[in-house]
Amino acid sequence: MFLRAALPAPTRSLRLLFLEGEQMRLSKRKLAFVGAWAIIAESSTCPQSGRNALQRLVETSAQRLIIAEQVALAKWDMGIPVEDASREAQLIVHAVTAGQARGLDQQLVSKFFRAQIEANKLVQYALLAEWRRVGKAPDHRPVDLPNTIRPELDEVDTLLIAELEESIAIRASAPCRIEIAKAAGRYVSTHKKSFAPLKAIALDRALASVCMDPLR
Repeated sequence: MFLRAALPAPTRSLRLLFLEGEQMRLSKRKLAFVGAWAIIAESSTCPQSGRNALQRLVETSAQRLIIAEQVALAKWDMGIPVEDASREAQLIVHAVTAGQARGLDQQLVSKFFRAQIEANKLVQYALLAEWRRVGKAPDHRPVDLPNTIRPELDEVDTLLIAELEESIAIRASAPCRIEIAKAAGRYVSTHKKSFAPLKAIALDRALASVCMDPLR
């Protein structure tokens, strides 16, 4: 009688342990499924072709900032200010017109190129201030701003318009801001020997208006 009375409790405990183990295994399967689904969803939202297009946009924007150093040298030599309102307005009008020809939103193009201009000026201001502190600019050959540098900038801007069109799908996606931050980080990491921290900060500024969703 004593043995028969003692058996049910351990039996119930074993059953509870078994059921708890099954629940844990089911929970792990659900987590694995959810994780796999999230990866698939992210991949489908941002395909590699979109990421590649965004990376090209980042690289071209970075090239614009590299040219900013030449602009600063030219303005140092010529003794002219960083601000050039008429040139900036002309650039925006040209970019918007070129963007409309490719079906791009007028306001988006205007905001994007305004960010490019502000980032370029950030580099110029910082470099000019540094050269004033030390009393001279780095040794350099004469820089022809109107006939050499500005045509180079115009070519870069034409590329940027094309890359805005090519990257439109990923720029309209929910993860755009994450993707653009990662793309900029990859560029800076790859070019850290030649792309100074100043330009890395300016690159983030230049890309602030890339995404088409509201800021969040």
